[in-house]
Amino acid sequence: MPSSSSSSLSQEPTFSLHLHLQPSSPSSPILLSFPTSLNPLPSLFKTPSKLQSFFHDFNRLIRFHCHHSPLFFSSLSLSPSDSPAVLEDEALPLRVSALDPPKKVLILMSDTGGGHRASAEAIKATFNQEFGDEYQVFVTDLWADHTPWPFNQLPKSYNFLVKHGTLWKMTYYGSAPRLVHQPHFAATSTFIAREVAKGIMKYQPDIIISVHPLMQHVPLRILRAKGLLNKIVFTTVVTDLSTCHPTWFHKLVTRCYCPSSEVAKRALKAGLKPSQIKVYGLPVRPSFVKQVQPKEELRRELGMDEYLPAVLLMGGGEGMGPIEATARALGNSLFNETLGEPIGQILVICGRNKKLANKLRSIEWKIPVQVKGFTTKMEECMGACDCIITKAGPGTIAEAMIRGLPIILNDFIAGQEVGNVPYVVENGCGKFSKSPKEIAKIVAEWFGPKSDELKAMSQNCLKLARPDAVFKIVHDLHELVRQRSLLVPQYSCAT
Repeated sequence: MPSSSSSSLSQEPTFSLHLHLQPSSPSSPILLSFPTSLNPLPSLFKTPSKLQSFFHDFNRLIRFHCHHSPLFFSSLSLSPSDSPAVLEDEALPLRVSALDPPKKVLILMSDTGGGHRASAEAIKATFNQEFGDEYQVFVTDLWADHTPWPFNQLPKSYNFLVKHGTLWKMTYYGSAPRLVHQPHFAATSTFIAREVAKGIMKYQPDIIISVHPLMQHVPLRILRAKGLLNKIVFTTVVTDLSTCHPTWFHKLVTRCYCPSSEVAKRALKAGLKPSQIKVYGLPVRPSFVKQVQPKEELRRELGMDEYLPAVLLMGGGEGMGPIEATARALGNSLFNETLGEPIGQILVICGRNKKLANKLRSIEWKIPVQVKGFTTKMEECMGACDCIITKAGPGTIAEAMIRGLPIILNDFIAGQEVGNVPYVVENGCGKFSKSPKEIAKIVAEWFGPKSDELKAMSQNCLKLARPDAVFKIVHDLHELVRQRSLLVPQYSCAT
């Protein structure tokens, strides 16, 4: 704005053009900026329709030069807004990129169980750790945040169905056939496509990562309709360890990251090509890869006995399952009545279940028991223990294997977690039982006469673990974005 302009004009939006005459020119861009009220092209800018028409023709000119001459535009924006301008060109808008802007990563998840968010946060943390400001990473619950009622009630519906096992089994297995879920997605898309498209494109992503089985079909349908499949990299990170729902797989994805060879076989059966599939393992937080302190030091920091073997008892983020009954059974089995002393100790993670935590703290235990609420330091809790009791959640299993903890599975969700039980047991990494007394007996034997079995299972866990999975996934994603930017270097699309 010229210095002679009045203060009132300084508040008006300005139209700015940043021109680079050479794509690799080190010189500063040529900046043309003027307020709309002092428009040097009055015949073009008197009405919004004429402005839109000008953008339409100007956009065609840009695309013509991008294909036929060395003229490039590094940015086209409306001030004072920080958002790039959207140019309407038929059905496909164009955002001309600034010189080396941060790449934008959009991770689609839903809070239907804790594993999807955990994987999303692990990927985000790894992008930040490995590439810093080179990427901007956004995590969104697509269904809860960007769909109308009743579709935005998906997380609540899932929690209700899981609590009523028969209903969940009917839903899970009933929707598995393609003849069922494909028409369902097509019908659903007609109601939510506009909102989902807005939700996705407000982030203007260079890459989209789905970590949920219901995040492939509708978003990909939208990208295909808008002609964006060649401009936005779309990938799936499967967060189910063994058995998984068929909706995880879609033929249009750029890449499908599978946690195991069993999941990779299912992807091939669903029609994906071998070139689309990578078997890297399940993404867990990068903090799990770092070496932790010795067990004695971790136990001391957690208020535990430094030298007694320890079992970690978990009930997930909500502290669900037979935690109290199992803890009481362990309290009896880990106390040697003959010697009158404990042979082990318990670390209980109650999550957000404060009622359970208070109940356990009120019990007079014969052995050392530490009760914790919700924690984000699971790598330290696992590092302080010698085995773990948990339900068959894939994320917890993967983390326990990285720490070399033999696993006792005490429950599983029908459908997606069914295969996790044989995955653990048949690989010699643990056992399965729903009986608190039987579980307590197994732990007592591991801490006593069957200590060799405990050590052997620990070694099997370490062999099966994939601590570098999230790093391999993120670096492969980075390479996909780099390759795509070489093919489409001048612009990216948004809506």
